[in-house]
Amino acid sequence: MPEILTKQTNKANEITNYVLSVKKESLPREVIHEVKRRILDSYACAIGAYNSKAAKIVLKACSKIKGKYKAPLFGKGKEVFYEEAAFANGALVRYLDFNDTYLSLEPAHPSDNIAPLIACAQAYEKTGLDLILAIAIAYEIQCRLCDGASLRSKGIDHVTYGAFSIVAGAAILMDLDEEQLENALGIAGVCNIATRQTRVGEMSMWKACAFANAARQGLFAARLAKEGMTGPAPIFEGTKGFETLISGPINLKLPNRGESPKMILDTYIKPYPVEYHAQSAVEAAIQLYKEGVKLEQIQDMTVFTHGASYQIIGSEPEKWRPTSKETADHSLPYCTAIALRDGNVTDESFHKKNYRDPNMLRFLKKIKVVEDQKYTNDYPKSFGNRLEINLLGGKKIVKEVLHPFGHPKNSMPDESVFNKWKTLAGPHLGQNKIEEQIEKVMKLEESSNLSDLIPEI
Repeated sequence: MPEILTKQTNKANEITNYVLSVKKESLPREVIHEVKRRILDSYACAIGAYNSKAAKIVLKACSKIKGKYKAPLFGKGKEVFYEEAAFANGALVRYLDFNDTYLSLEPAHPSDNIAPLIACAQAYEKTGLDLILAIAIAYEIQCRLCDGASLRSKGIDHVTYGAFSIVAGAAILMDLDEEQLENALGIAGVCNIATRQTRVGEMSMWKACAFANAARQGLFAARLAKEGMTGPAPIFEGTKGFETLISGPINLKLPNRGESPKMILDTYIKPYPVEYHAQSAVEAAIQLYKEGVKLEQIQDMTVFTHGASYQIIGSEPEKWRPTSKETADHSLPYCTAIALRDGNVTDESFHKKNYRDPNMLRFLKKIKVVEDQKYTNDYPKSFGNRLEINLLGGKKIVKEVLHPFGHPKNSMPDESVFNKWKTLAGPHLGQNKIEEQIEKVMKLEESSNLSDLIPEI
């Protein structure tokens, strides 16, 4: 009797079966609406970064092309190969540290997937609803992987999961079949391992580019697989595979086949351009500013925070003496101090004149950061920060925030998302163009042509 060979189920196969089972026609209205909000939020972040040195570098590095498989650069209208547009536009979205967040065993900025998938959708001439499905799928896969295993604890950067999520979203836009998608996951997963050196100590411009690079590589893997390139398998469970060498066992829990991706509804929009663990501390500081507390009144301040916050943005000495924008927006003491000084945090808060101000540096020496086990135990259900301030006159002030504005338990309404876009776009676009962009994005599911979806400045 001939031997019957059966294909062994593995995580790449599970991801493939799920991704290819979801139909755009079945997307719930709330998921479609949330994807559109995140696109507009991403545009706000990108346009806010448009004049930065990093933006000028990445936009200049892309070469203009003619013919197929091109996509426009953000703001310029210049058309480049879509994988380059994915990198450049993705870096702009990330630069201000203002785009959305998901925190679990592994942290992530899932809207990092958006600009690369827009470029891919434009190159492959897909519809607005195709793009919406691809983005929702990418959020689903990245967040589910983040729920499954920590990379940070192994010294690996969270963007490593992004190579997988981009491939999953690109499969929708490039019409990959089952074999092609599994091969793409294998190619993307075997050669895009990013170390966490990007986010420790004194940080560089690359912080904004790390996911954009993973996305570009993920799109390249998908393109190769579509042409017939085979990839290493099993990518997760192999003897030298991802789980064996990188992540450890991933407790991957995907939705049922055909079930709509909904993880985007559990992610958080940022009201302030700071690392997410600092959002509630900034909010608490702004409340104290409104109550009349001044830096010169303060004898000392302790920020009680959760373990992830302490480890990522509240423990290294560089966080008390930042010498770059990237380090300053990842400093819990600095973000809290500047919010308390100015009553707000904007991109200007991270200009050198502020983070190197002698008075600010002296005040930072008065701040301690302490892990509060209660907050650590509640994480990531809440992101508690508590400020305890001793005033020079002897009075003590305490202010606590558990769920910052933009968290699903303290949700940001549409008007606030629109205002974020209007505020950051104001210096670059006229009022009519600003409103037109809102209308274009919020009707995206009706669009059959995405060629003009990216704003021109």
